[in-house]
Amino acid sequence: MQKLMKALGYTFRDESLLRQALTHPSMGLPDNQRLEFLGDAVLQWAMSDMLYREHPDAQEGQLTHLRALLVCEATLSEIGRRLGVGEALIMDHGESITGGRCKPSVLCDAVEAILAAVYLDGGLAAAQKLVRRHWPRPEEVHRPAQDSKSRLQELLQQSGGETPVYRIVAQSGTPNAPSFVASVTWQGKEIGRGSGPSKKSAEKAAALSALQTMEREED
Repeated sequence: MQKLMKALGYTFRDESLLRQALTHPSMGLPDNQRLEFLGDAVLQWAMSDMLYREHPDAQEGQLTHLRALLVCEATLSEIGRRLGVGEALIMDHGESITGGRCKPSVLCDAVEAILAAVYLDGGLAAAQKLVRRHWPRPEEVHRPAQDSKSRLQELLQQSGGETPVYRIVAQSGTPNAPSFVASVTWQGKEIGRGSGPSKKSAEKAAALSALQTMEREED
């Protein structure tokens, strides 16, 4: 946890809060889901406040769009990967060996839980500081994860007329905290794979993975 605190740039007075934020539901209660619930609200408020102040000419619709870019699963999971959250997660062996430390949905939940832990430990100002330090700027985020499936279909149809095909290839977790893995294929070839807490979110993550691969190949 010391390594993660260094990466965060925040030292907890009560390290048990950070430990709980890193505890995956596979370990049983108390896990990080209550903190994730609180962290989601803290993030929404902190991001709304920051965007309101930094974009004085933006209207409600524009601000809502910018906030969606910055609080979506793709953005949060990338922040989690950059900070090394996956390595610090406390989870059972089965979840770990099936790639739980890399799952976007798991990283997303953990990042929100960590933000809530910082809020409870150091107050709203500490949480806002964490958001300002580690979240990307709106112009650094290309598209929201919510648009990934339609964007992928648009690009692929321009290339060959066929539509991508999605398939759920794995399911794990518990009834209260399920996790799905989806693949997307095009012209008989798998072009992306992703995971999420629902079949729909897993398909969106797979589409986003395919888009990111396409973008790297274009560079």
